[in-house]
Amino acid sequence: MPPPTRSLLLFVLLLLTTLGHAQYGSVQATETGLLIQGADAGAQFMINGDAVTPSPADGGLLLAVEPGMQLIQSGGKTELYHLSKNPGPDRLRYVPLWLSILPPLIAIGLALLFKEVIISLFAGIWVGAFIAGGFRFEFFLGVIKSLLTTIDTYIINSLNDAGHLSVLVFSLMIGGMVAIISRNGGMAGVVHRMTKYATNPRRGQFVTWLLGVAIFFDDYANTLIVGNTMRSVTDRFRISREKLAYIVDSTAAPVASVAFITTWIGAELGYIGDGIEQVEHFAGTTPYAIFIESLKYSYYPVLTLAFILFLIFQRKDYGPMWRAEDRARTTGQVKAISANEAAVSEQEDLDPVPGAPLRARNAAIPVAVVILMTIIGLLNTGLESLAGNMDVPMSTNDWGAVWGALDGNFFGKLGLTIGAADSYVALLWASMSGVLVAIALTVGQRIMNIEQTIGSLTAGFKAMFSAVMILTLAWALALTTEELHTATFLVELLGSALNPYFIQPVIFVLAALVSFSTGSSWSTMAILYPIAIPLTWSVAMFSGWDEPEAAGLLYNVISTVLAASVLGDHCSPISDTTILSSLASDCNHIDHVRTQLPYALTVGSVAMACGFLSTLLGGGWTVCLSLMAGGLVLLFFVVKFVGRTMEMDD
Repeated sequence: MPPPTRSLLLFVLLLLTTLGHAQYGSVQATETGLLIQGADAGAQFMINGDAVTPSPADGGLLLAVEPGMQLIQSGGKTELYHLSKNPGPDRLRYVPLWLSILPPLIAIGLALLFKEVIISLFAGIWVGAFIAGGFRFEFFLGVIKSLLTTIDTYIINSLNDAGHLSVLVFSLMIGGMVAIISRNGGMAGVVHRMTKYATNPRRGQFVTWLLGVAIFFDDYANTLIVGNTMRSVTDRFRISREKLAYIVDSTAAPVASVAFITTWIGAELGYIGDGIEQVEHFAGTTPYAIFIESLKYSYYPVLTLAFILFLIFQRKDYGPMWRAEDRARTTGQVKAISANEAAVSEQEDLDPVPGAPLRARNAAIPVAVVILMTIIGLLNTGLESLAGNMDVPMSTNDWGAVWGALDGNFFGKLGLTIGAADSYVALLWASMSGVLVAIALTVGQRIMNIEQTIGSLTAGFKAMFSAVMILTLAWALALTTEELHTATFLVELLGSALNPYFIQPVIFVLAALVSFSTGSSWSTMAILYPIAIPLTWSVAMFSGWDEPEAAGLLYNVISTVLAASVLGDHCSPISDTTILSSLASDCNHIDHVRTQLPYALTVGSVAMACGFLSTLLGGGWTVCLSLMAGGLVLLFFVVKFVGRTMEMDD
């Protein structure tokens, strides 16, 4: 074990040992709960966020509670205790509330140290389980028990949820569909059909951008397919590999993060769903509806996609990218160096099978089915839910009848329907339908036999397994932060000092730094969403904001975590999509990072300013669209006046 890691673990263990035995004498454990000595008869108590009526007892008040973590709030005072189910003098343990921040902090710290997300999340869960167990060492047996608890309690409970399982199944099915339509030649057929429109450097770059946007449902498929296919086209027009890698990388995650049907959406809904469970205002609101509301604040993804177009059609670049483009145009050397490729990690083969016809419809039809079935699923489940909750029961669940009974205009009715829909069911219907159609097209045309097709499907499952592990561990970590009341600690720490107007830029910078350091957008969202959502709401309420204003700020923060995670991912040399973009484009990895960084930071700065101003101006679609337009104009003139023209780019 490296010395820094050993020192960190020793410090944490020493800290927990020292503080673990402190406890207030005014609180004592009894057979039926907790005895608060010296408490006034009229005192009001909240236990784990619920009002509890105390019973008079000798010298105080008795609170009936079950064994476990107990957050006691009364008279502006908050204390956290662990009540063990085992009798004994050490049954009750006082837990300093600030220790609740340790699990996510340790997950972040280890991710920074080891550049590995899965073991970092697991370590955070382990520490959280140890604290939630009253940090009892019991001759070191308590440490081992907490390790076992991470599996039999937190990880199992994170999977013992229909919504979580739906997210996992959806992600696996989409990954399998992507693998099938890649292997049957459908994706390559779409790409090759569009390459005939690339007749000069500008058109070559534009077609690359267009393909990056078109292959919206998976960032990995985007980078690998577009980079490998368009490389020969861009080389023909002396477009540098750095520019190709930038376009590929900067159209992958941005479009996948905000599109309605992607391999990202399941994870995003899972993270958002865990966060809003702690906000009573959103009880009954689906994560999908909240995701839709947050899209108006998606400045970074939209501005990034537009910024690439400004560079292409103004024929300008600046910084290291201009030097790379100038080298390629004037010398024909599309790569800065001709060194041998570095060893790379194993990745799934997305090339078409030998002899596969490159028919675009074999990819377009399954994708269209997924989109169509998602819409059908949302409408069906939403209208059924609305029909069941109407004041006057309807005699039929016919779509037309229910739709006609709703109040408001078309968009108002649509918002109500999507808000009431079961997005998990809709996504499951869509992913299953897409897979079945992809299999039928592949086997029906005898491109692959059933065994090969199912093999491609399972290969797609395998490609998504890392994401499944990250999701599961993230949910388990969220359970520990919920049990330890991490959000309560942060609210009490920052609630009276943090101005709601500055939450958005603070979270933007934090998310970008974490994503940059870990190289993973998903792990950043996993760590920040369960904390940022309840924190934002509580700070806004503490500052006296109305609920509609607080909801607007929350939508902004939800979009901010997502956008800043993508920004940090773009800037990070250890990001998986950044590495894949370099590999697929056959570009030196460091050259790709160095040339992309100024562009990402330029757009990120404008996006953060737009997000901050949207909070100051009250949010809403009009304000957000106006700021989006202002950001586009600003970036247009940045390219115009800072960029240098490619004279040979006809």
